Amino acid sequence: MSEQKTALVTGAAGTMGAAAARGLAENGVRVVLSDIKPEPLEALASELATEAYTIAFDISDEEACRQAVGRIEQEFGNIDILVNNAGILSNNKLMSTTAEEWRRVLAVNLDSAFYLTQACLPQMKAKGWGRIINVSSFAAKCGGITAGTAYSVSKGAMIALTFSVAAETADSGVTVNAIAPAYVRTPMVEEQLTEEQRTAVVQKIPVKRYCEPDEFAHVVSFLASPKAGFITGEVIDLNGGLQFD
Repeated sequence: MSEQKTALVTGAAGTMGAAAARGLAENGVRVVLSDIKPEPLEALASELATEAYTIAFDISDEEACRQAVGRIEQEFGNIDILVNNAGILSNNKLMSTTAEEWRRVLAVNLDSAFYLTQACLPQMKAKGWGRIINVSSFAAKCGGITAGTAYSVSKGAMIALTFSVAAETADSGVTVNAIAPAYVRTPMVEEQLTEEQRTAVVQKIPVKRYCEPDEFAHVVSFLASPKAGFITGEVIDLNGGLQFD
């Protein structure tokens, strides 16, 4: 990138978040690593090719998000790229989903992106440049193969949030896009599926394998780059041919 940018990656302690952070750093981006616990972030920060900053906070809490962004801006610099990656998985279908689980999944997967977008957008618009990348899911488009109701709905709403903010910011130099992966090879996916489910899933995917974390990270880096500036309000499918559109 011609000018060094700063990215905030949520869920950076997880497989996908860590891969995204590494990919951005390899492209010269300074990275803010966030998650609920600080310990894994410190280890990742020491591996990155660029300057990194770590911060632990609860992304489902509005005030915590606002305070975190304020602290980042004060101590590390303004956020140019926001990667709303953090999320939790629920495989419970409608009748097995409690109200508590419903609220928790939407709070972590959806509310957090809303809060952080609100907090980061003013500085992006003031600079006339920004990238917001929301991590949705194939579950948003298919209703969930193994994913549950709350998860599928949260990821569908993430796409709607992407469209809404993209329409609002299109003339400001800020792009807003989403990625809809299907079955990235992560512990969160593999540990919550039985061996029978894993076998069945791979058989459903036309390319006959899971998505690798580095493939996901490559899409993040592309959408974050200056050369992706004419793409906004788009959902990039990363599903191995499960659906064509």
